[in-house]
Amino acid sequence: MEEKKIRYIAIEGVIGAGKTSLAKRLSEKLNAKLVLENFEDNPFLEKFYKNPSRYAFHTQIYFLLTRYKQLQELRHEDLFHNYVISDYIFEKDKIFAYLNLQDDELVLYEKIAATIEKGVPVPDLIIYLQSTVERLMFNIRHRNRHSEKPIKEEYIKDLNEGYNYFFFRYKASKVMIVNATDIDFVNNEEDFNNLVNEILKQEHSPIEYFNPGTKKSAG
Repeated sequence: MEEKKIRYIAIEGVIGAGKTSLAKRLSEKLNAKLVLENFEDNPFLEKFYKNPSRYAFHTQIYFLLTRYKQLQELRHEDLFHNYVISDYIFEKDKIFAYLNLQDDELVLYEKIAATIEKGVPVPDLIIYLQSTVERLMFNIRHRNRHSEKPIKEEYIKDLNEGYNYFFFRYKASKVMIVNATDIDFVNNEEDFNNLVNEILKQEHSPIEYFNPGTKKSAG
């Protein structure tokens, strides 16, 4: 059977992994429709970082519904772009929910999520930018976003473990796990082009690993 053409590509990773930066560069390279998560519009996010137990549910439900509404628009055919690039997937919401919500909140969250998730389109390929806690914290501090100042290293550690657990078991679409710890696809053209070539190759396995550091050292 002929392999389905990769059209809808989603970039994923923990806070600070470079999802949005890669999505923007990739969309420019491929003249793709770009779908970015409007996380800064969430009125509860900064409050959550300061007081997680009080604002976790508010933050989570807001993200769940806005992500659903935004991704619903992808169901309409776009005749002007060959690719769609997004800096998140809808299912990532559950990683945060299981990490942050209390049991009774999680029950209600699950009911809402189960009702709406069937109508959300699934990416053809997910690029999971995997990194170390140290590199993620460096990136977070370096970009210096006001809303992220209260983020603790322990939270990023737990989130990193949650992402790894999730994607090592993910089956809904093909996943390319990229070791992004020692590369700079924003400022280094070789790093970026190596990654693009790997993304655009003819065939992808259900789950595969790309270690750019190994490729660079081999050269």
